[in-house]
Amino acid sequence: MAYRILVVDDEPTLVRLMEFILAKQGHTMLVATNGEEGLAKARAEKPDLILLDIMMPRIDGYEVARRVRADAEINATPIIMLSAKAQDDDVKKGLEVGVDEYITKPFSPEHLVHVVNDYLSHLQPDK
Repeated sequence: MAYRILVVDDEPTLVRLMEFILAKQGHTMLVATNGEEGLAKARAEKPDLILLDIMMPRIDGYEVARRVRADAEINATPIIMLSAKAQDDDVKKGLEVGVDEYITKPFSPEHLVHVVNDYLSHLQPDK
């Protein structure tokens, strides 16, 4: 089943890689290059899953996650945080703001596909 995935990341090469990998799985990809745009697209497009970087212009990923969780229309959307910030405190903060999974960069494409598909498999069929 095809799902709509929003990638919020300001690294063009990484965004293209994620688009390629996940579109190959049959998913529709939405892209935002900063936190403000990501939040607006999440609210407007209501994706099935959000892939979210931390360090971005305008609004960082932690704040995007907080705002998604505070929005009744999109607060159930799974959020997978992807970041080069790999310290225990960074992971803990991500989980505290409401992300479902925290993957450190660099990551293997296979691992990303596995984690994304695992979360998508738990969605309701009407999504």
